[in-house]
Amino acid sequence: MANIIVIANQKGGVGKTTTSINLAAALGEVGKKTLLIDLDSQGNASSACGLNQDEISPTIYDLLMGEAQAKECIKKSKEDDFDIIPSNRDLMAAEIQLLELDNRELILKQALENVTHLYDFIIIDSPPSMNILTLNALSFAKNLIIPVQCEYYALEGMTGMLESIYQIKDSINPDLDFMGVVRTMYDSRNSLAIEVSAQLKKYFDDKLFWTFIPRNVRLAEAPSHGMSALKYDPNCSGSKAYLSLAKEVAKKTMES
Repeated sequence: MANIIVIANQKGGVGKTTTSINLAAALGEVGKKTLLIDLDSQGNASSACGLNQDEISPTIYDLLMGEAQAKECIKKSKEDDFDIIPSNRDLMAAEIQLLELDNRELILKQALENVTHLYDFIIIDSPPSMNILTLNALSFAKNLIIPVQCEYYALEGMTGMLESIYQIKDSINPDLDFMGVVRTMYDSRNSLAIEVSAQLKKYFDDKLFWTFIPRNVRLAEAPSHGMSALKYDPNCSGSKAYLSLAKEVAKKTMES
């Protein structure tokens, strides 16, 4: 049975999609059968995997609406060693349509229950808000990873996110756990980054991943080439960091 991990933060621009793609790629690199679910209507993870948003079908929208089965929606990443259920702008409609359904927070879980045994890991790239799609992801997941940029207001929105997790754990998904925080876009030459990193360590302690993701131009360039940084430049600092993070994640899941 797959270990299902949601990558989420209510604050945008923190490297959520970059982390989703490259963690999935890194887990694939270390031999883990991995599925990436693009649950963001912007579809950036899908584009970064070399898929054309205007041509892909069926998508996660069709799956959530009961118009396609999970196995029909699964595509191969063009360059990387993982599968993906893609997204496009159609998913925006699902945010409204799901609200009209019974057990609306469990639609994703029910739609994917017959494929979870096919994977070691399922990584979910969630929207940058606590909406019905994010709620579905957290109701399905076993673990949550929060990417955080080391800047002012780094903790903004995280209190609400953590409160939501514990509410969901109490009421909907008792198997949900907070795996930890990963520092993204980290610049060790920046005194503010060092200061915020120390605050995160004090606040989260063992829930802060040792691995941090550096600011790295190759991470930013890779999506435009339809691949992860690990395929685009396996020797860059960003690729090495995500491989390290994947090993930490695998170790944590074995210990839990």
